Amino acid sequence: MLFVGSQPLRQLRVTARTGVVAALFVAGAVACDSDTTPTTTADLIFTNAKVYTVNEEQPWAEAVAISDGRILAVGASDEIAELQASSTRVVDLNGRLLMPAFGDAHVHPIFGGMSYSRCSLHEGGSIEEYQEIIAGCVAASPGDDPVYGVGWGDSMFPPNGVPRKELLDEVTTERALIFESVGGHTYWVNSKALELAGIDKDTPDPENGKIDRDEETGEAVGGLQESAMELVGEFIPKPSAAEMQQSILYVANLFNSFGITSWHDAGIDLNADGKSETMTAYKAVQDSGALTAHVTLAFKWANERTLDQIPVILDVSRQATEWGLHAKSVKFYVDGVIPQRTSAMILPYQGGDGERGPLQIGPDILTSAVVQLGAEGLQSHVHAIGDRAVRVALDAFAESKAQNGSALRPMISHLNVIDPDDQPRFGELGAIAVFQPTWASNYPYMEMTKQAIGPERSNNIYPANSVLQGGGMLAYGADWPVGAADPLLGLEVAVTRTNYDAPETGPLLSQEGVTLEDAVRAYTINVAIANNLEDVTGSITPGKSADLIVLDTDIFSIPAADISEASVMFTLFQGRAVYGEVE
Repeated sequence: MLFVGSQPLRQLRVTARTGVVAALFVAGAVACDSDTTPTTTADLIFTNAKVYTVNEEQPWAEAVAISDGRILAVGASDEIAELQASSTRVVDLNGRLLMPAFGDAHVHPIFGGMSYSRCSLHEGGSIEEYQEIIAGCVAASPGDDPVYGVGWGDSMFPPNGVPRKELLDEVTTERALIFESVGGHTYWVNSKALELAGIDKDTPDPENGKIDRDEETGEAVGGLQESAMELVGEFIPKPSAAEMQQSILYVANLFNSFGITSWHDAGIDLNADGKSETMTAYKAVQDSGALTAHVTLAFKWANERTLDQIPVILDVSRQATEWGLHAKSVKFYVDGVIPQRTSAMILPYQGGDGERGPLQIGPDILTSAVVQLGAEGLQSHVHAIGDRAVRVALDAFAESKAQNGSALRPMISHLNVIDPDDQPRFGELGAIAVFQPTWASNYPYMEMTKQAIGPERSNNIYPANSVLQGGGMLAYGADWPVGAADPLLGLEVAVTRTNYDAPETGPLLSQEGVTLEDAVRAYTINVAIANNLEDVTGSITPGKSADLIVLDTDIFSIPAADISEASVMFTLFQGRAVYGEVE
């Protein structure tokens, strides 16, 4: 069928080569009779390809035409050739797989970029390697200033992910050392940092935070959980405007290399005066023409404040629109993480004293905020890891839907454990489940999680397929730099539920794996839907931005366990190559 936008006009033939109905889609074309040739011509044509469109009306095609940065037409190679002019560049893909570019529904670009540009522990594989890296950072920056870095793994400190100050004291006791976990929920500090902050055994735990202590003496052992991290926050150098812009550029280049051309920045800070330095950095990069991605910004809800922050959020959201930025989402941090027992669970943790983990936002405040923001057209995006936090978030969405008529595509990220009673509620409420697919496998952190919640609840870990079968929508996001950003890694684990680095560990709840088609949707059109950009990107559909990738391997024709071996050959954003060479 010939389509104007998404409306069918006429029927075309069945091609012998593909054996499927070949549909020629022309964006912006004027309705015409069957013997009329569209006058619009293409700037670029990809032909002789295996095109997976993620468009349910035409899932497969052979060729794509692009004009002025947008998709002009999709169909059979001979039909798309009719749009060729003398100036058209034609690229024969020799049967390679052409797909929509990937999206990421949950990423932290500033945190991620800065975590690699300062004293990064990401490459450390042991405590000894961490110490060696830190010693090098101390030597490379002489003086008395604190040394800050990111990237240590919770699983290095079994059984509960609590780090010890003595290990940092072995590096230095003269300078404060402050190192953030890869997940961003814990600081690992030395004795000097505790001294500077005035933290001792008599220092009370702050609200929604915890100072890890020796069980016998009560002395701080070197771990600061959640809001307790703020006790040393003033000693960490703030990033400059230039550093923030460089972080955005670093992430754009990195993500483009993975085939990603859209992301959701899941929690940018607002200053006390209602300004956002992060938003200003995005505007500068965008104005320079160097932002090679569609970006959605979520403002971070300040848990220490109340509903009085809503007018400020609305003002900044309006400012973002005036600047040409998309910022109509608010990120709520409702709980923490499971191994440290700061995630909110319905039933108590295993082997404890009845603790269930705290809610960092009370249900009443969360519900009121979600309802009020929804009435103003803002989307809610909730960090919820424990099953109780997930339930509280869903309850808030239900109330917003009841009062506002719609919950505005609310999102819940992480979802490490979802109670079976709550799994079908995603479909019922139109809530989007943002899973980090690479986490749904067996690795040391997962073993710590299982120990903390016990075998029964371990059957409810990352129940992606159950949510999907219940009518819910999945959108994938890496939570980079916490998780690996490469969607090909995520696709493999989403389907196999097996650790790509340690396949011998076997699958984690194999029944919760999804089909490759569903996983691709969760990385493309569903991310666009979550970001309210489905009319702009997410599928190979006429009129949309020409955000495309070509892979060196057809991932639909190989074993799922080999998907991570594929690689992106080149990435197009708005019709121009932002990674690789188009040959």
